[in-house]
Amino acid sequence: MSGGIGHTSWIAVDWGTSNLRVWGMSGDGTVLAEHRSDKGMARLTRETFEPALLDLIGDALPEGGQKVPVMICGMAGARQGWAEAPYLEAPCSPPGPENATRVATRDPRIAVYILPGIKQLHPADVMRGEETQIAGFLSGQPDFDGVLCLPGTHTKWVRISAGEVVSFQTCMTGELFDLVATQSVVAQVLQGAGWDDTAFREAVDDALSKPQMLAARLFNLRARGLLEGQDPATGRARLSGYLIGSELSATRPYWLGANVAVLGAESLSRHYCAALSAQGVTALAFSGEDLVLTGLRAAMEKMSKEFT
Repeated sequence: MSGGIGHTSWIAVDWGTSNLRVWGMSGDGTVLAEHRSDKGMARLTRETFEPALLDLIGDALPEGGQKVPVMICGMAGARQGWAEAPYLEAPCSPPGPENATRVATRDPRIAVYILPGIKQLHPADVMRGEETQIAGFLSGQPDFDGVLCLPGTHTKWVRISAGEVVSFQTCMTGELFDLVATQSVVAQVLQGAGWDDTAFREAVDDALSKPQMLAARLFNLRARGLLEGQDPATGRARLSGYLIGSELSATRPYWLGANVAVLGAESLSRHYCAALSAQGVTALAFSGEDLVLTGLRAAMEKMSKEFT
């Protein structure tokens, strides 16, 4: 971790399936440096997690003396990750350092802690990483009572009350979009850039009113491309609209009549906010990346006495 970062007091890590994000932090929570890598959990074995981390943080570590704490959230704690961090069971508060798993390391300069995810038994569901975004959100909105939508590859709908995750539901909407847009028979008519807001809104409305037609609507995208010369931007917007609309139909018990906040990347959150707005729900948007770091800060603050 280069760039004249000064004295790194601790390391914050968000370890996803595909990507790794690392922040060098000062004692007051200021970001001193940030690095990203494509060495997500899917590309690593249990033995290569520590080297992958040290590749990014090695030159920020002292050569002797006090250990530098490393606070990690995400897939490093999965069963196939660095070390399994057992799930907490909902309903529960977002996990804190008291729930973290301490990982043995070869390098004596670091003390590694992995925050656990959350599981739900009925119906069965799990999350890893999103719980830290939720902790970050609640640190700034402690009295929030409502529903959080965390859009992404696997979008989460989370019911929050009294500072706890009460229940949640996962939808594979982002993964389905990628599969259809890149690997299905529809893919060839969707290649291109751009976006069509009108087509997206119409597709959301159509999917909400007729969710049972999703499979037929998807093939219709191919037919429109072949027979009508549908612009790829319009086709991609319709595909997103059909999938998000079907998701909203399935998750209606979560968002209908609720206070809703969307936590995620702006490029994706705006589509969810637009879809919800058309149903009369005004959702507030927050940066998911900012919140995961806020959640890691909150965990480190609770643990800080151990390192003073």
